[in-house]
Amino acid sequence: MSARDDRPNAGAPPPEWKVPKLRIDVNGDWFDDDVEVTHPGVLANLRANLRRDAQGYFIQTRVRIPVDVADAPLVVVRFERSDGGFVAFLNDGTQERIEPPALRIGPRDIPYCAVRNGTFEARFSRAAAYQLLGMAEYDERTGRGVLRHGTREHELQRGV
Repeated sequence: MSARDDRPNAGAPPPEWKVPKLRIDVNGDWFDDDVEVTHPGVLANLRANLRRDAQGYFIQTRVRIPVDVADAPLVVVRFERSDGGFVAFLNDGTQERIEPPALRIGPRDIPYCAVRNGTFEARFSRAAAYQLLGMAEYDERTGRGVLRHGTREHELQRGV
């Protein structure tokens, strides 16, 4: 018996199969239709296989499965100073070193940062936002927020 299947459409899903309606809400929670995905293994698989191109976010399997992302696909749940700069702890259990230029303040004063080599953006949770803003210095005269590390100074930029 051969492990290879040479029948036409052998790798295609069955005809009755429907493309899942995957979405990520503003808190970084995943849903299939309106059912929250909570299984750690399934979540790890979805997060590891999330991709983005000009058409948007998707999971690439044998077929492309679109993912509707309400805001950012990842959430910073904790933000800390480290010897080398700053570290963001993400809701997928990973952590990333963050350079201050990767930070921005978005609409409604919500902080964001670029992650995964700039491939994705992560939204700061309320707790992480307070941690970030607690490290910043605010100059009331100029209205600037400045993040300092050692001798380096970085203005927190407001962006869209």
